[in-house]
Amino acid sequence: MTISTRGAAKAPAVLVLEDGRSFRGRAYGAVGETFGEAVFSTGMTGYQETLTDPSYHRQVVVMTAPHVGNTGVNDEDPESKQIWVAGYVVRDPARVPSNWRSQRSLDEELVSQGVVGISGIDTRALTRHLRERGAMRVGIFSGNAIADEGTLLARVRQAPEMNGADLSAEVATKETYVVPAIGTKKFTVAAIDLGIKGMTPHRMAERGIEVHVLPATATLEEVYAVQPDGVFFSNGPGDPSTADHPVSVMQGVLERKTPLFGICFGNQILGRALGFGTYKLKYGHRGINQPVQDRSTGKVEVTAHNHGFAVDAPLDKVSDTAYGRAEVSHVCLNDQVVEGLQLLDRPAFSVQYHPEAAAGPHDAAYLFDRFVSLMEDQRA
Repeated sequence: MTISTRGAAKAPAVLVLEDGRSFRGRAYGAVGETFGEAVFSTGMTGYQETLTDPSYHRQVVVMTAPHVGNTGVNDEDPESKQIWVAGYVVRDPARVPSNWRSQRSLDEELVSQGVVGISGIDTRALTRHLRERGAMRVGIFSGNAIADEGTLLARVRQAPEMNGADLSAEVATKETYVVPAIGTKKFTVAAIDLGIKGMTPHRMAERGIEVHVLPATATLEEVYAVQPDGVFFSNGPGDPSTADHPVSVMQGVLERKTPLFGICFGNQILGRALGFGTYKLKYGHRGINQPVQDRSTGKVEVTAHNHGFAVDAPLDKVSDTAYGRAEVSHVCLNDQVVEGLQLLDRPAFSVQYHPEAAAGPHDAAYLFDRFVSLMEDQRA
């Protein structure tokens, strides 16, 4: 990625997809070039949480909502210490932010963090194209980075694909840190950071949990050195087929029958630990309005998603695994994709979506209470 922070408002820009389709618009954020996987997010709000979600590492996010940036940017809402998206695509960026919490504009934030974007393109047409053709590699070029489209297309096709990408260690913490319990401490949880969002340990802390956030490379011995009552595996970017180390650590946790909870990437790791396969979705689920059914209660939840891979587990039966019986606990009502797993003979479960959902909705927040119940039962 090469960038400049000058002249973004006036510079022309072009977006080039790996199948040759292109869109011309104006630079938004930093001027230069960037590459990644083109994906779309259907959320109408929460853009700051999206931008700072480590799961979006190496992805160029297309916003389906036409008007973006109207509430500006503040220092309270980020999910991590930086913007992780590789590029940002919007139709109509707000000219002036208007919100009592706003401290600066979204454009200023993108410029300051060197994020190359494009505005003024038909994001509806781009989204429909990605739905029909699937997520694919893309490049955004603005200012002096613009060349003839044949040259730009060749550069896009040289960019790495998401299949086979091992990215968790690139976004995870390098050192263990502790998020203290709010109020009386009830439990200790070891959280494996594969790209964790800041709101996740906060949701556990609200329930009296002291959270020790460990690097993605943490060993089983390091996990149990904190004497955890439960173990958590976070969300994160990349292809779960590359996550051999986290899978091995999770299998060790399952062997010890410690209460276990995983979300997003953690759900895919549980799937692999149980012997199921994973596969890449055509264009994935991203946004804060995805309907999921909890099959144990029949309740339908509106949930926040960010995943391009899914677990290949049978929906119509209980499966025998090395750790006892397992079943699909949650399913997406749009396309029947597996959205959760649970073991019937050990205290372990996971979901593919985001129950912490700082930008909303909060229908699935009860899952943290379910994790607490597992630890209470284990202690009893």
